[in-house]
Amino acid sequence: MIDLIYLTVLLPLLGFLFNGLAGPKIKNEKLIGIVGSGAIGLSFIIVVGAFFETLALPVDQRLNIVTLFQWIAVAGLNISFSYQVDQLSLVMSLIVTGVGFIIHIYSIGYMHGDKSFWRFFAYMNLFIFAMMNLVLADNFLLLFLGWEGVGLCSYLLIGFWYDRKFEKSTTSAAGLKAFIVNRIGDFGFLLGMFLIYSTFGTLVFTDVFSRAVSFAVPEHIFVLIAIFLFIGATGKSAQIPLLVWLPDAMAGPTPVSALIHAATMVTAGVYMVARCSIIYASAPAAMMVVAVIGVFTAFFAATIGLVQNDIKKVLAYSTVSQLGYMFLALGAGAFSAGIFHVMTHAFFKALLFLGAGSVIHSMHEQQDIRHYGGLKKYMPLTYGTFLVAAVAISGIPPLSGFFSKDEILWYSYANLGMVFWLIGLITALMTAFYMFRLYFMTFEGKEKFDHHKVHPHESPKVMTVPLVVLAVLSAIGGFIGIPEIFSGEHGNLFHSWLAPVFKTAELKLLNYGSHLHFEELLLMIISVVAAAGAIFYARYVYLKKPEVAEKTSSRFKGIYNVLLNKYFLDEGYEASLIKPIVKGSENILWKIADNKLIDGLINGLAKIVDNISGSIKKIQTGVAQSYALVMVLGILIALFWIILSYA
Repeated sequence: MIDLIYLTVLLPLLGFLFNGLAGPKIKNEKLIGIVGSGAIGLSFIIVVGAFFETLALPVDQRLNIVTLFQWIAVAGLNISFSYQVDQLSLVMSLIVTGVGFIIHIYSIGYMHGDKSFWRFFAYMNLFIFAMMNLVLADNFLLLFLGWEGVGLCSYLLIGFWYDRKFEKSTTSAAGLKAFIVNRIGDFGFLLGMFLIYSTFGTLVFTDVFSRAVSFAVPEHIFVLIAIFLFIGATGKSAQIPLLVWLPDAMAGPTPVSALIHAATMVTAGVYMVARCSIIYASAPAAMMVVAVIGVFTAFFAATIGLVQNDIKKVLAYSTVSQLGYMFLALGAGAFSAGIFHVMTHAFFKALLFLGAGSVIHSMHEQQDIRHYGGLKKYMPLTYGTFLVAAVAISGIPPLSGFFSKDEILWYSYANLGMVFWLIGLITALMTAFYMFRLYFMTFEGKEKFDHHKVHPHESPKVMTVPLVVLAVLSAIGGFIGIPEIFSGEHGNLFHSWLAPVFKTAELKLLNYGSHLHFEELLLMIISVVAAAGAIFYARYVYLKKPEVAEKTSSRFKGIYNVLLNKYFLDEGYEASLIKPIVKGSENILWKIADNKLIDGLINGLAKIVDNISGSIKKIQTGVAQSYALVMVLGILIALFWIILSYA
């Protein structure tokens, strides 16, 4: 199956072409859904086969390169269209195709009856095609091709309902915002690639990383490369300061939110940093930047999530916060832990979004949780699976989120210090609180909707079966990464699988990872107790004593408004960056540079030519005698000139 790995990229592309070209003509939802979902399902089967084939190989033979053709050969730059099949790319491929397939199946029910049903599945297949190119690429240029591809697809999918309003703007504006913000990050990524090539003379991963070890490269070069690449990651993975696009991505259909937030685009930055682990391990200053940005983003987004009332907005800020956790792990040198959280997060966050989609579908597109309440008796399957996801993301054992979140907290304490652990712990506490605030306001308590207008009901099986599958994965998915303190001699299976990929980087971080099991167990207990306390407090505030929430929001009205308006970050960017750029473009580039300088120069030259030609045209009198006189004078002048030249 390893040799057929290219089919996992080709099949989604074929699905895109079929639905994109034939979809408008056949208009058969069943066929379109089967083709769109089947392409991803077959890709998943191939990845599973490649996984078991790789697992059967000796550890030192688990890196395989599948080359399709020579892509670029110019002035010493040799790039092949090749895919790298190793432990890391297989984990990411399993997540992308596995969770992606589940989301595609769910979408058949969710998008039923949409006038652009075919276009939706075409875009979704194209998204998976781009993402698979990204995670399987064996060089930075092919990775960048996939990187830009998911950026394009995010624009298409976020603005899918381009004729609808979104908050004070439109869905197409939200898609454009995502596209532009990502271009800012991509500029940093390009600078990083240029510096990599100028330093190592290649863009192929295996060559770059081996030369990063063997070449005598100054540390500041590694720092620059790492920072430039991380700027790209802050765009794709919505970290400060480029996080503003992700909440607006909620303008797209809910399955799009699940795909972007759980399994694909936002994890691209985490994957890229993990793939470049040896570069970051060679630049401790850059790793500290990654950790600081990660933990600050996690905390920042969690505080906003505390007060949001749109069900998808709560989940959006939760995603930003969890991505911050992943970067905190990478900054702490816990590369395997970061990828482990990518996997568990894919399970429970996809489940949360699809569960939210089921609720929205049932509530006639109502997304304000203040108009929900008591839905568990109408939607028992959605309620049960959503509860599993909420418990998982809160870090309650033995669900998956506990294992990955606790591991990140532990490495933060062991490798970065108490401050990082404490901020991470407070963030985890807030996560548990706002997720159960969302859960209680949606499924428990009094019904707050109008029964004459809304008739809640359970979603069809094509939507609920994917929820059950994801609930099972959210519940048991963490057992593959049981900490050594519990697994004993068997060790952490997930870490053992990824160990060869990060071995070189971890050898550079000699002082990382040493700890006492007693400390680990103590901090684990503290985090679980804190999360459980936050859950019970949310139950008290939003189920037992809802007036407490109202009084608190009134008492701290200023802080509440700041959080509700996302720290006015968009408004701040609008005032400090966007308006000055627009005004500067208008007053300097347009009125001065364009109108006066460029247009002035062109118009001035035209006027000079016009004046000269106006003077010359006076010679053209139309009188034959005058023309004869001019000819004679010309001949005389020519003869005179010749005579003088020979004199």
